[in-house]
Amino acid sequence: MAHHNELGKIGEQLAADYLLKNGYEILERNFFFDKAEIDIIAQKDEDTIVIVEVKTRNSSFFGDPQSFVTRGKVKLLVKAANEYMIDNNLDKEVQFDIIAVLKNKTTEQIEHFENAFYHF
Repeated sequence: MAHHNELGKIGEQLAADYLLKNGYEILERNFFFDKAEIDIIAQKDEDTIVIVEVKTRNSSFFGDPQSFVTRGKVKLLVKAANEYMIDNNLDKEVQFDIIAVLKNKTTEQIEHFENAFYHF
């Protein structure tokens, strides 16, 4: 496995652990639909499904991890989230969060951006 893939998996696990520690229930990980992947689907309260995009970097030299979520990625996330909601017959609010992970030999930093973008 390429190093960036390994780093991404480490970041996703750190994000899942962070969510669990903060009272979220993980409903699904790595949900695929068409060309889109949702890293984590979680729930903290009864009325809201949280779609989490995890961005992991080993350095912020080229920018913060969260700045790498593009318009195209947002569009794909919304499409996949819609499919997940339909497939599971869920009538709840959907919230889109980003968890930015900065991880290297000396640093392990997690930032959670709730309601990072809107789907309309």
